[in-house]
Amino acid sequence: MKLQNIKKIVVFRALQIGDMLCSIPAIRALKHAYPDAEITLVGLPWAKMLIERFPHYFQSLITFPGYPGFPEQAIDKLAFPAFLKTVQDQNFDLALQMHGSGIISNPLVDLFAARNIAGFYTENNYCPNKELFINYPGNLHEIKRHLKLIEMLEIPTLSSDLEFPILKKDKEDFEQAAIPVHTGRYVIIHPGSRGVSRQWHPANFAAIGDQCYKKGLQVVITGTPDEMDIVENVRQHMKHEPIVAAGKTTLGAVAVLIKNAAALVSNCTGVSHIAAALKTKSIVLSLDGEPHRWGPLNHKLHRTIDWTTTPRLDLVREEVDSLLLSSIKV
Repeated sequence: MKLQNIKKIVVFRALQIGDMLCSIPAIRALKHAYPDAEITLVGLPWAKMLIERFPHYFQSLITFPGYPGFPEQAIDKLAFPAFLKTVQDQNFDLALQMHGSGIISNPLVDLFAARNIAGFYTENNYCPNKELFINYPGNLHEIKRHLKLIEMLEIPTLSSDLEFPILKKDKEDFEQAAIPVHTGRYVIIHPGSRGVSRQWHPANFAAIGDQCYKKGLQVVITGTPDEMDIVENVRQHMKHEPIVAAGKTTLGAVAVLIKNAAALVSNCTGVSHIAAALKTKSIVLSLDGEPHRWGPLNHKLHRTIDWTTTPRLDLVREEVDSLLLSSIKV
């Protein structure tokens, strides 16, 4: 049902960067359908960077203080009443629950007191309005799931392409990091991710790094300051010395590094979605058993290997050779 007179929209999606990037195609369609509407994101504190990167989609951020049952952050119980009043005082015309299945989030978003509420729900759980909610399609890719919600609102979907705009500051940060790489002649190894259970073994990343090195490519290991232990583990397993960029780059600088790389080899995490957005070839190792949900949609540029069902290093080696090294950028 296409809603009318929508001038103020709030989107609830208080998740990490990979999750947020997967929702951008839906937000893009939403903004195209309501070009004059102001879209506010209710998200985690880090999402201030997202607002700055996508000012053509999001106009403001309201920082989410947490809520019982959400694992992303501990609830600030003292801050929650003021947060809720801030949201309610906005008098939103539409609130979109894009956080998940709705078991916990639907009662919360209902409290936003928007004129219309839309989103996902599951049977036998609370649904504010079944005319504007769809049964959570758990079998769909994360990108397509949110596009399905948009389609229910009679909003045409434009494409499933991801986006990650490179800003002037990103290029400045990259230059300041002074990473000695040659455009198109290096492969990025990114061994970190949220949760140890989602991390491919450092020795496997090292083996792929050495394989790329023997092909004449530079090998660059990226990661956050919190991931230096696993980065060092990969470095020590390698027979050839890599370039360690981990802990030296902002997220924007990493995006520039990815954009100019021959390829990325990573766990299924935020950088894999950035590579998909920037159309840089990638091998994605999925250890969460959900490659159908999170793997890049473009299978020509990206290969997702489900390590839970196919734990074969030789297969990864074959994919590296056939997909990434057959047409190295020059």
